[in-house]
Amino acid sequence: MTSERDVLMLYDSSPDSLLDICVQYIANDLNIISTQHPQNFCLKLKNDVLLPAELWEKILQEYQKKSRINDDFANMFHDRRRARLDNLVLRNARISDEGFHCFMIHKPINLELIHCEYLTQRSLEIISANSERLVTLRFRRPNYVPMHENGEYCQTPLIDAPKLRHLTMHCRGLIVFPILLIRPMNNLTHLDLSDFIPSVSVSAFQELVNLRSLILYNVLWSKEVIDRIVKLKLLRRLDLSHSNERHGTYYNPNEVLNNIVESLPNLVSLDISGTNLAGSGSQAVYSVKQVPSNNAVPAHVPCDIPGLVLRVKKPLDFLGLYGTHYGACRRHDIPAKVISGDANEEQILTAAVAYMERPAMLTRVLNDLYYLFRYENNANIGRALSVVLDAMDQHITEKHIQISGSATLFYIVKGKEKERIGIKLKRRIITALLDGMEAHFGDDTMMRNGCLTLCQFKIPVDVLFEYERVVQILLNGVADVNQEGFVQRIAIYLLNSLACQVDGSQKLLLGNNGAILTMLNLISGRLRRNICDDVLEVAWSTMWNVTDETPQNCQRFLENHGMEHFLACLESFPDKEELLRNMMGLLGNVAEVADLRPQLMNTLFLNVFYELLNSPSDGIEVSYNAAGVLAHMASDGVEAWTVEEPDRTAVLDRVAAAIQRWDLHAERNINYRSFEPILNLLHAHHTPQCQHWAVWALANLTTVYPDKYCGLVETEGGLTLLKNLLKHSSPYEDIKKLACTVINNCAEFSSRCTGLPPEVVYFDN
Repeated sequence: MTSERDVLMLYDSSPDSLLDICVQYIANDLNIISTQHPQNFCLKLKNDVLLPAELWEKILQEYQKKSRINDDFANMFHDRRRARLDNLVLRNARISDEGFHCFMIHKPINLELIHCEYLTQRSLEIISANSERLVTLRFRRPNYVPMHENGEYCQTPLIDAPKLRHLTMHCRGLIVFPILLIRPMNNLTHLDLSDFIPSVSVSAFQELVNLRSLILYNVLWSKEVIDRIVKLKLLRRLDLSHSNERHGTYYNPNEVLNNIVESLPNLVSLDISGTNLAGSGSQAVYSVKQVPSNNAVPAHVPCDIPGLVLRVKKPLDFLGLYGTHYGACRRHDIPAKVISGDANEEQILTAAVAYMERPAMLTRVLNDLYYLFRYENNANIGRALSVVLDAMDQHITEKHIQISGSATLFYIVKGKEKERIGIKLKRRIITALLDGMEAHFGDDTMMRNGCLTLCQFKIPVDVLFEYERVVQILLNGVADVNQEGFVQRIAIYLLNSLACQVDGSQKLLLGNNGAILTMLNLISGRLRRNICDDVLEVAWSTMWNVTDETPQNCQRFLENHGMEHFLACLESFPDKEELLRNMMGLLGNVAEVADLRPQLMNTLFLNVFYELLNSPSDGIEVSYNAAGVLAHMASDGVEAWTVEEPDRTAVLDRVAAAIQRWDLHAERNINYRSFEPILNLLHAHHTPQCQHWAVWALANLTTVYPDKYCGLVETEGGLTLLKNLLKHSSPYEDIKKLACTVINNCAEFSSRCTGLPPEVVYFDN
């Protein structure tokens, strides 16, 4: 059963706070608060901008979600009177020591640097010069090691931080980052030396007299290290975990763990994941002599982890057992309240939170979570979503985390809670997917996972807030020849859906981002290989949607030799009904643009349209669209028909004959957002056949789909035009009968809505 907290998280559709909206707005457009220096182009705060530290920190956090901070950005903070920072977190920043100095003059209380690759050793000196208020200092994945010019490691303290309590040095991929660089040490209460090689400065442990928390994740152990640890009597949290089980092997593990537990009476949190410290799991008998008398533990202790027998009466608050040798997390009697492991959903979710900053372990945990959601029913959907999204946000560059995370998201969002996921969470899921797809565009698995998961949402409605980014990613996926196959197929289906039921500005955005050219290139490739598949058909469908009432995209189609592609497909695949319908639908959009019709006034093109009037393909759709193209071209008048073949009169006669054959009650595979192009044809009194096609289209749509189209006819002034048409002498009888049908359909629809009797109109010769 889903917990109350999960329910609140999943279904939260409350709007963002005004503060959050303002912060997002500023972060997305820094021109609101800054100007550019005319010489060095650095950003400079406007004179009237004065904000408190809390707001600057929010702006900084929001800006880093989509952009990397650089020196130009940092320059806004050089004036401490108008910009303040108490907490500074820089993630993947492209910032130099000079830019870093602009931030550090604020003398932050908490400082965190995560993979800031352009900082050098001088940054340590900058920190030290501004460290009088520093309480928390975190280096995660630093790219520099303090060294003298002669190549030897610097052993002189570089950072003097008298108030420092929390110190994190993640030295992943480095040989050493000496702890002796920071003074004083005796005030530290929390120390994290993950991936640290302790041989250079293990003696510094004797200075850590006030230490409460010690993290030695992936630190190669030695007897000297353990001997130092057991003397830290105030220690409450100890982490000796490893991501690689081969490195977590201790000699006499039961005795080592027992020594730690016995020597550290205040310990409440212990992580021995990836090690053999939990023992083999075999039953052991403990005599009273082995247990100190003050523990009052019975002779036969119910504990499946030998080294923890002393904690049976005082269970640990947390015990990390993920990936331990001999599967310790699956044992029965474990003296701990909360356990990380892979035995069940609760342990896996606990592990995900505990190892959020450890990519190697987190990848394994997310794989476990993926299989859990793929094969089982899960109770904590909200918690699972939270940890997956946090993992993907924090480790965008870690491909395997993105792949595992996106695969898990797929099974979560396609599950039974799909329709109840709130707007905020839905948007966060979509953004996480797009971030991962952008970062790992060349990986087929990541692109497949992302596309499949996006398919679980309502397209385009759910992705409108990230519309342009979705378009760019999918267009790149379609265009990439290395991903031809499933990824290309699903990406083009998504693009087609994105082009449907959106307004002109979004259709234009698709064209501006190269949708037309991408589709035509894809079609060219299929033509060269003589392949007609669903990708080819959807490519034409996408262009059909993209050109709908968007003249610029119609122009792009013609400029990029779209008509040549049309003729080539018609010649190569004459019997493919859906392909033909999609192509003719597109040409109908082009013909609606008056300025482009002269480019269609070509004997070859017109003869094709003329012949297609009699086509039975796809019901009436091909014939209908061919008639629509010709009706629009004929609506320009006799003088605009500049070709001798086919004859204009013969064309119009065939148009009228085709209309007479169509079933007025035929269901349609078509969607109109506006009737403006059709209604314009009602003015063509010089060519009644144009009016005939227009009123038949309106009569058919309002007869078969009255709820969808009757209101549109009235809203766009169609009823007035139709009534005027009835009074005019030029339209022939069939046209006026159809006009009456449209008027009466709309009257009946209005009657159903208002409850008033309809005003029926009858055709009178």
